[in-house]
Amino acid sequence: MQYLRLSMLMLRRDWRAGELYVLMLALIIAVSGMTTVAFFADRVDKTLSQESNQLLGADLLIISTRPLSESYAEEAQRRGLDIVKVTQFPSMVSNGDASQLVQVKAVTDGYPLRGKLYLAGSSAEPENRAATQIPEQGTLWVDEKMLAYMDLRRGEQLEIGAVQLTTAALIMREPDHLVGFIHMAPRVMINAADLPATGLIQEGSRATYQLLIAGEFSAVEAYRSWAEKQIKAVERIEGIRDARPEIKSALERAEKFLNLAALVSVVLAAAAIALAVRRFTQRHLDGCAIMRSMGASQRGLFILYLCYFIALGVIASLIGCLIGYTAQEVLSAWLSDLADTTMPLPGHLPAVHGFLVCMVLLLGFALPPILNLRSVPALRVLRRDIGLPNTHSVTGYLLGLATLSLLFLWKAGDLKLGLFTIAGFVIAVAVFGLAGLVLVKALSGLRSQTGSAWRYGLANIRRRAISSIVQAVSLGLGFMALLVLTLVQDDLIKNWHTTLPPEAPNHFLVNIQPDQLPLLEDFFNRHAIDTPPVFPMARGRLVEINNKKVTPEDYNDPHAANHVRRDFNLSWAAELPQDNLLVQGDWWDSDTTLTEPVLSLEEGIARTLRVKPGDRLTFDIAGSTFSAVITNLRSVEWDSFRVNFFVIAPPGFLDNYPVNYISSFYVPPSETKTMHELVKIFPNILVIDVAAVVKQVQEMIQQVSRAIEFVFLFTLLAGFIVLYAAIASTQDERIREAAIFRTLGAKREQLTRAWAAEFAILGGLAGLFASAGASLLGYVIGNHVFHLVYSFNLWIWVTGIFIGTTGVLIAGMIGTRATLTTPPLLTLRKIG
Repeated sequence: MQYLRLSMLMLRRDWRAGELYVLMLALIIAVSGMTTVAFFADRVDKTLSQESNQLLGADLLIISTRPLSESYAEEAQRRGLDIVKVTQFPSMVSNGDASQLVQVKAVTDGYPLRGKLYLAGSSAEPENRAATQIPEQGTLWVDEKMLAYMDLRRGEQLEIGAVQLTTAALIMREPDHLVGFIHMAPRVMINAADLPATGLIQEGSRATYQLLIAGEFSAVEAYRSWAEKQIKAVERIEGIRDARPEIKSALERAEKFLNLAALVSVVLAAAAIALAVRRFTQRHLDGCAIMRSMGASQRGLFILYLCYFIALGVIASLIGCLIGYTAQEVLSAWLSDLADTTMPLPGHLPAVHGFLVCMVLLLGFALPPILNLRSVPALRVLRRDIGLPNTHSVTGYLLGLATLSLLFLWKAGDLKLGLFTIAGFVIAVAVFGLAGLVLVKALSGLRSQTGSAWRYGLANIRRRAISSIVQAVSLGLGFMALLVLTLVQDDLIKNWHTTLPPEAPNHFLVNIQPDQLPLLEDFFNRHAIDTPPVFPMARGRLVEINNKKVTPEDYNDPHAANHVRRDFNLSWAAELPQDNLLVQGDWWDSDTTLTEPVLSLEEGIARTLRVKPGDRLTFDIAGSTFSAVITNLRSVEWDSFRVNFFVIAPPGFLDNYPVNYISSFYVPPSETKTMHELVKIFPNILVIDVAAVVKQVQEMIQQVSRAIEFVFLFTLLAGFIVLYAAIASTQDERIREAAIFRTLGAKREQLTRAWAAEFAILGGLAGLFASAGASLLGYVIGNHVFHLVYSFNLWIWVTGIFIGTTGVLIAGMIGTRATLTTPPLLTLRKIG
């Protein structure tokens, strides 16, 4: 207890004396920047998920082939969540002598919970309008395909089961119809109150029952955790990530960009704290020597300073978390306008993360100096030339590096991103250090060929070689982080834009029959539309893995169980598709004739089903079995909105199975009438308008771009504190040097020019290191984490070296201005 009390007294004394300003400011900026990024990323992730849920009609779906237990709805209502019940089933409807197989959807009040359902306008108001309620009892709404099949008019009667319902509106777009390619039939929507009267839902009916759920993010997540424990074999839970792979891919990529921004704050924090702790230990040598001379033990000093730094970390964490939360609250209004939605409140975890990051960073970089401080000899009281023991210097660097690596893996949220970033910064530190030694030695040889100011600046760097290299490497890492966040990440964002250009496919054609291919090509030619590529597709259900029967009950993961319940879309291709990248195994050679069927699987579905190359999969395709061995795994850019498949076989092995074709292409908004004509000519073809999904992903990219700009404000502030800490770490030594030189007759202008030369050289080295590291790290992360092409950017080098030189020069001159105004006599008296 006495150590804690004494440490608090020391903390209070050092604060009043101004000894803690650099270290405390570094910690507060680090924590506030980190928590702001974490709070921001948390809210953006929730906002993007919430916005994407508009494509699902809800935040969460519970789906079953049997009536759902009322406990699901009751529990959701008990938690304050909104619910809607939906029943879907196929049925014949008739209008006089005409009849048609349709997909009937019976909905309760409140549908949809997310997004909007658009109806066709009237003659008085031709514009499409958003529905404000569900169909009234006794009426129904139909889609465009229904009009094409039965030539319906508004007000006409349709017979559904035992009742006659009036056609009241035409559905132009409904949110959850975008999820999946399963509804080939025309659609009819009715009020759930009319469902019992139809008499169509009986025991054993082929109906799908859905419970739509929406509410606060945390409440929905808590409900999902509860519901997953109640799910039966015929039931499944879906969110937007489960239902649409392209939305899942876009969300995951957005999260990686934001995690990369958070890692930048970690790097800047580490650089600033390392420099600040170095200055702190130098200033506490005398105090430790006095305490040792008065009988303090090494163990006692260690406990004393450990309590000191823990108390400092707690105070800095509280202040930093408060600043971080306040900053994001102030700017949340701006983000709400950007997203055009109400942002959910962040959770408490970012504050916990900020506290842990502060303590781990502080102790990771402070513990080795503490071990050195306890070993300060008492003789230093008499001999000021005795410095800090370096017995734990290597340990300190290794501990700091290990701490930083753990934080990278934690904040990345992605193992590959974390490992690549760790490797990048470890290699950067090693290369920067070696390059620094070589450059310092090479520059020293130029002293005789330069003026007095440059000669003195080079001599200072040579004399303090290790210190100068540590400063240059720390500043280089800081500038490198900023370059990665700004220029490099901006390039990656732009390349992400190019993966989804304005004319990305926004329509899919499904269920194209082989004999319709020439007719479809003729249709596109007549309308001056480039004929889109078509891809064969056979639907089959996975029934065996390695000759062993597989059922949904074999998997605890509900996603895996859902895939086993559903049909897979199998295709064939001679060449690797455009948006695919091999991650394991080899693609088959199109010139080589294969005797046995093989398969290529998307890596995500392989991981979900726990299969690998060499395993054998057996599918049931229309009553016939198809068995093949997995030969390679692929990653797929689902957010390109081009046609892609989980399972691909070589040509020739699926020819004898029932097959239809699928295609995707871009239709300008002004040409939507062409699609209406296509539906009339080819009534069996399902035309799926995914323009809303494409727009959502494009907006998501814009939001992430703006989010990075927002995060940059705080990382820039952290960059300034790195500069400040770097200058302050040698300020005491410069004060002593200035006092000695001025006593010997040097003028302020001479010292100013000499230090300016030294700062310019340090800044140039830091900028050079930063530019090289940022370019290499941007290439590695872009190609191997985000799967985006990263191009060499000369401006990174120009900007890095220029900002490094001018930034360090300006900050250094401002930081040392007070040094030149300190009277030499006062400084010499302190030196003794």
